[in-house]
Amino acid sequence: MAASSRILPRILAASTLVLISLSTACAARRVSVSVYYETLCPFCSGFVVNDLPRIFRDGLSSIADLRLVPFGNGRVSPNGSITCQHGEEECQLNSIEACAIRLWPDAQHYFPFIHCIEHLALDQKWNAWQSCFQETGLPPQPVVDCYNSGYGRQLQLQYAAETNALQPPHQFVPWVTVNGRPIGDVSCSFSEDCCLVLH
Repeated sequence: MAASSRILPRILAASTLVLISLSTACAARRVSVSVYYETLCPFCSGFVVNDLPRIFRDGLSSIADLRLVPFGNGRVSPNGSITCQHGEEECQLNSIEACAIRLWPDAQHYFPFIHCIEHLALDQKWNAWQSCFQETGLPPQPVVDCYNSGYGRQLQLQYAAETNALQPPHQFVPWVTVNGRPIGDVSCSFSEDCCLVLH
């Protein structure tokens, strides 16, 4: 069994257990689940495509507020330019996904679009991302306008600040937090299954 097929279910299983335990203890409050990721990291794409849909299928969306934060291991230079771990195409897709999240803040609305893009990324066909508008029924123009106006870049800078302020700092992506705390003690290495932060 590949290492990536071992760690992703562990992350989701840990988050599911945390959600269930929190839901019984705090039935009146919703749980915040944040996923810090980057669009062209294969392990992030695998997590978004294969594991996160369970939140909707298993009814956990009724107790959990899912937030996706597409920045991951990017870097912001002192002059404000953004460099992404997997190149300029990742920066573009991070911005496009950030625009979709801003335009349709409910995860039920934006998640199918992001799922579609990440599925294409897994198949190394991310250049066909615009086909996801037709697949999901979302209108393309608001996202294209958001990206072309530079607002997507501004969203990236906001996500960069949020990601860089994580305590403890993220060590790899996908990095999942529940109510602001990282879940589990999932460890990974270059031989395993995460896109590590490279210092």
